[in-house]
Amino acid sequence: MVPISEIVSKVATCDPRTDLAGTWFQYIDISSINRESKRIERSNKITAEVAPSRARQMIKAKDILISTVRPNLNAVAQVPDNLEGAIASTGFTILRPKEAVVHDRYLFHWVRSDQFVSRMSEHATGASYPAVSDRIVKESLIPLFALNQQRRIAEILDKADALREKRRAALGKLDTLLQSIFLYMFGDPATNPKGWQAGLLGDVIHSAKDGPHVSPHYTTGGIPFLSTRNIRHGQIVWEDLKFISRESAEVHWKKCKPERGDLLYTKGGTTGLAKAIDFDREVAIWVHVALLKTNHEVADPKWLEQMLNSSYCYAQSQEYTHGIANRDLGLTRMVQIRIYLPPLELQKKFASYALQINALANKQTVSMTRIDDLFNSLRRRAFDGRLLEGSGAATLLENDTGCLRVPPSITN
Repeated sequence: MVPISEIVSKVATCDPRTDLAGTWFQYIDISSINRESKRIERSNKITAEVAPSRARQMIKAKDILISTVRPNLNAVAQVPDNLEGAIASTGFTILRPKEAVVHDRYLFHWVRSDQFVSRMSEHATGASYPAVSDRIVKESLIPLFALNQQRRIAEILDKADALREKRRAALGKLDTLLQSIFLYMFGDPATNPKGWQAGLLGDVIHSAKDGPHVSPHYTTGGIPFLSTRNIRHGQIVWEDLKFISRESAEVHWKKCKPERGDLLYTKGGTTGLAKAIDFDREVAIWVHVALLKTNHEVADPKWLEQMLNSSYCYAQSQEYTHGIANRDLGLTRMVQIRIYLPPLELQKKFASYALQINALANKQTVSMTRIDDLFNSLRRRAFDGRLLEGSGAATLLENDTGCLRVPPSITN
């Protein structure tokens, strides 16, 4: 067991506003990381003159980025070749493996392990935004096998991880299927080939309001307080929730109370993502989330969710989003988003298909949890020095990839 600091090299820093003046660069911040896939999903190309104060760390391919905020979420990723020379936020600890002593993929799998995440979580400080320092990360210990053994462990874990990705990809196809059904039933909103009545978002809702513009007092339990990080295309991320007291929620609800049949629509930071409220759990929302009260006489909430998440409406939401550092999709602007209005009966038929697909997705998610457990068991064995030769848990993973069986009512 050796400190991570002994197996990584120092990372250079810069101030883009002076050192890179007049140029563009790729900027990686915490929001660039997909916590599930452990990959950098996007980067922002920005000019040096408007560089955030956190844009300081000069990264290279194969570097490993570890978010120091909320370490329990394990937002980590390895830098791909195409982001060589990008600038990363100081919100990351950057690990640059010394090739002579540690294999980069071995180190990457270690910082994703239960052992590493547990240690970081234990040493995190801060109530609202628990975080660790670079020092804590680099002082933590890693089991250091011989290089050839590290390489073998990394190869086995990479193979097993690839099998998990196949299941995730299959799960992702369900969302693609729903989009395909939408286009088949209603046509592309951008061209409206079926000639549906044109309208605006404001035509199908009673109101668009956002949460209170004051910072809440968080509690350890109570009413879930949803922000943009909890809302994705067509889903709520229930992990790592923040809570407020019922008394605080009652104050928030005087302005707007989310109820079944409403829509949540992100309007601050990450904008233009919609989720219909198809649950009865009480929640409150932050100012960066809009609450759309659907007019159920003209629009089905699930249909409207899919409409707003279409590339046509999403592109409009980005045009209506103002600001660079503080991006905002204003309430008075979002209601101008153009849509079409097919018959309500047809919308409800689509909603019934969406319900079936969601049920299938939930079933596959349970299976995905089992696969994740198997993978984590394999990884623990790897770092404990007990990884069996041969297939072992990797075979179990492979046998559990399965296939998705779409209900005949949908395929027909």
